[in-house]
Amino acid sequence: MADEKKLSVSEVKKTIAASLAAAFGFVIALLWNEVVKAGIALAGIDLVAGEIDLVGWLIYVVTAVIITVVMIVLIILFGRWGSK
Repeated sequence: MADEKKLSVSEVKKTIAASLAAAFGFVIALLWNEVVKAGIALAGIDLVAGEIDLVGWLIYVVTAVIITVVMIVLIILFGRWGSK
């Protein structure tokens, strides 16, 4: 009979943690993409449809920083959970 590899709970946790970390990283990248595009538009280079002002761009930046911190904390927590 062929060797059947059984999945352990530890392997499943590691896989889930790695997948969630990648997903959170993707969210961070998408958010910062918008911040950079808005900053370029604010500089007068039209890449985005619609108008953006300094206050709107600062709101983007603050939102991006807050979500980045939250996502990094979640990545660390899920990474620790997955390594147990």
